[in-house]
Amino acid sequence: MTQDSPTPPPRRYRPGPAELRLRAGRVLRSHVPPTMPIGVRGDEDGPGDQYAREVIDLALRTGEALLATGASASDVTGTVLRLTRAYSLRSISVDVTLTSITVSYHRGPFRDPVTVMRIVPSTAADFTRLEALQELVRDIVEADNPYEDIQARDRLDKIVNQPHPYQRNIVTVAMAFLGAGITALLGGGIWQILLTACIAATIDRVQRRLALAALPAFFSQAVGAAIPTIVALSIWALSKITRVPLELGLTPSVVIATGVVVLLVGLSVVSTAQDVLDGYYVTAAGRTLQVILLSSGVVAGVLVTLWIGKWMRVPLGEVDPSVGLSDALIFSTLAAFVCSSANAVVSYTGLRATAAAGAIGALAWFIFRVVNGLGMELVGATAVAAIVVGASSQFMAATFKLPSLALATGGIVPLVPGLSVYRGIFEMVNGAPDGEGLNALVSAGALGLALAAGVSLGSLPVRRLQADRLQRKLLRRSAGDARE
Repeated sequence: MTQDSPTPPPRRYRPGPAELRLRAGRVLRSHVPPTMPIGVRGDEDGPGDQYAREVIDLALRTGEALLATGASASDVTGTVLRLTRAYSLRSISVDVTLTSITVSYHRGPFRDPVTVMRIVPSTAADFTRLEALQELVRDIVEADNPYEDIQARDRLDKIVNQPHPYQRNIVTVAMAFLGAGITALLGGGIWQILLTACIAATIDRVQRRLALAALPAFFSQAVGAAIPTIVALSIWALSKITRVPLELGLTPSVVIATGVVVLLVGLSVVSTAQDVLDGYYVTAAGRTLQVILLSSGVVAGVLVTLWIGKWMRVPLGEVDPSVGLSDALIFSTLAAFVCSSANAVVSYTGLRATAAAGAIGALAWFIFRVVNGLGMELVGATAVAAIVVGASSQFMAATFKLPSLALATGGIVPLVPGLSVYRGIFEMVNGAPDGEGLNALVSAGALGLALAAGVSLGSLPVRRLQADRLQRKLLRRSAGDARE
């Protein structure tokens, strides 16, 4: 080649098919592990059999006690996993339903797994025991050597076998205060407050007897709902026979509405909503069916009793089913405090948590009345007040080491939609036109959903901010998009 000849252009590199596939893979494929790992290997180097069985037995019994005292499925699962990790056990799987809890310890292909299941015989709100269990778990997790430093099994035995903090007669008195407080919220007079206090105490004693006789909860709720309805029918009949107008504040509608609220406040609405929010749908479905069944028992008790009264020609058509709320804001706020505190005592809540629940209930009622007075509809005002209940209960629980479930359950008591339930039942019995009774029951369902959704929505940000790494991992199961 001579100096005058032109330089040939550089030959362009053309990648082959294999390199093109490699480049496309780099662009398309993710380089981070999945957020929700699956198929993880077992803990092949874990502790010995005897140690593992002791730890699993402790964690399983603790989870069973938590579930039996009203804790949500997410809290039970997180507690069991937190306990087993504190004792150096990994590869633990926990399955919680409404009536059972299963713990499985997978240790690889060369060691036998350990799987144990416990049946929860019954669930009842017992927030003093729940608080003691949470304190035990905190002590175990924060200890340097929990196996040697803390006598966890002895403490657990003491917690599950300890007596209730209040005698049964004290609970009955608290039920009387609950009924009196609800009547005060509805604007009842002093005689009506005294009457509904006696009715609420009677409902408690009758349901206690029925529970000892092993009567199913549906029929127990129906009998409890029939008690205030019979009293109201008697008031109507006496007023008609004696031709004496009801001038002493003994409005029959308030009597029935108070009894309905007293029977509805014991339902596990907060735990049900929390299970739905956390993604524990099987447990949530069981709790939802339980709430619907017990609510249906209340409806059936009032409905059948009113039908009997109509058959006996009790003048139902002369009664106005519309029940208003008290116009005295300060007085009704104090009544809301009494309602929430009394319900906390009925649920065996400690004194500190009882005072906190009363304060949250009073705050929720005050906000509800103010927001409703500004023109917001009942459903929206209920949702706003419920959001305040959820957020404040989580904040106070974290600050003062109290069970958040106890605070939220007590805080929503003044907001329970007993008025709409009663109005719907009455209109159905009295033959109201255009389906007004059904519309009122649908309105009651909407208020209940607003109550549950509001508490869950209010508690969610605080729970997410205060959750540790394990709890965030558990909450991730309810994420709307788990494809990361």
